[in-house]
Amino acid sequence: MLQLQLIIENKERTIRGLKKKHFPNAEEIVEKLIKLDEERRSLIKQSNEIKNQINILSKEIGELFKSGKKEEAEQKKQSSIQYKSRENEIDEQLKKVETELHNTLVLLPNLPHDSVPEGKSAEENLVVYQFGEISALSENALCHWDLAQKYDIIDFETGVKLTGSGFPVYKGKGAKLQRALINFFLDKATQNGYVEIEPPILVNEASGFGTGQLPDKDGQMYYVNEDKLYLIPTAEVPITNIYRDVILKEEDLPIKNCGYTPCFRREAGSYGKDVRGLNRLHQFDKVEIVQIAHPEKSYEVLEEMREYVAGLLRELEIPFRTVKLCGGDMSFASALTYDMEVYSAAQKRWLEVSSISNFETFQTNRLKCRFKDKNGKTQLAHSLNGSALALPRIVAAILENNQSEKGIRIPKVLVPYTGFEWIN
Repeated sequence: MLQLQLIIENKERTIRGLKKKHFPNAEEIVEKLIKLDEERRSLIKQSNEIKNQINILSKEIGELFKSGKKEEAEQKKQSSIQYKSRENEIDEQLKKVETELHNTLVLLPNLPHDSVPEGKSAEENLVVYQFGEISALSENALCHWDLAQKYDIIDFETGVKLTGSGFPVYKGKGAKLQRALINFFLDKATQNGYVEIEPPILVNEASGFGTGQLPDKDGQMYYVNEDKLYLIPTAEVPITNIYRDVILKEEDLPIKNCGYTPCFRREAGSYGKDVRGLNRLHQFDKVEIVQIAHPEKSYEVLEEMREYVAGLLRELEIPFRTVKLCGGDMSFASALTYDMEVYSAAQKRWLEVSSISNFETFQTNRLKCRFKDKNGKTQLAHSLNGSALALPRIVAAILENNQSEKGIRIPKVLVPYTGFEWIN
């Protein structure tokens, strides 16, 4: 959530940032927030003045009763009652204004970093790095959904039978490949200083609000109505919320956590080739990395995280590219996001496998995640996270890019985890 003071003090920058994210009616909503804040301040001032008058009258009434001037004291008492009635009216107005102010403020997305490119959609994202040669496959090369059926490693039809589309069943070497990737990603993360967390996969509304999924992505989350809990769309939600309502020490920053969880996304309205096979699932596995960082160092941390994820993809021998998202393609909460995209040789297109984002104070303001600096002043920390990595499209790329007449070659770095070199 944006800090109200930041909006007031940086009105034009706020409007520019909202427009870069293609937020509608930016000027109107910023003006509305400023007017609501002015009204709030005025009501607080009026309330304080009335409270002061009531306190003065209370002392006068006490003195009058002590001196035996009961009639005059009763008159003052009536005045006090009228003041209290007015105080209650103002306090009710203040509650309404504060509620409207909060409800308006939470609708605003985070402001993009100045380096974020202009643009409305993924087509306008900026490619900043590319790795690996894109080799052409033979004419009879298969897409991963056909390879999965050929080698009996992923059963999409049984997943539909058990649950519905977007819930595949992994079998045999397919299941072992999943487990190998999870263990590889977790081992690499812990070797790089991340503390592993195994969080709950159900969270309450406060947790969903804290990281910005609620109310923005309410329709994309699975909800357990009886218990008022949400299935997590990513481990970012529970792991980052560990630091909700926490005041950290400056010397403890950055805090580095990682965690594996299944993830759940409704993906309402998704259809066509983009959802075939493993391209877009309702349930999938992912290892997430999360950092809580000092505001002055968070962009250094972002670059470190970006290079870390790139290192994983190099080890997996998958051609990939890094893109900086334009304003129109960024998430609600992000200030700057890099996407990692792997090349799917059989589909002949790029598939996103990771988003690495700096949220600056947007999440920590909601979370009240702070730290005390060397001067004893309390400040909001910055939060960052990244997929390291999401499995479905990684598996798709491994299957498609490594297919041959002999079978599917497993990347060398995974062989100690799978126990086999080929799927055939």
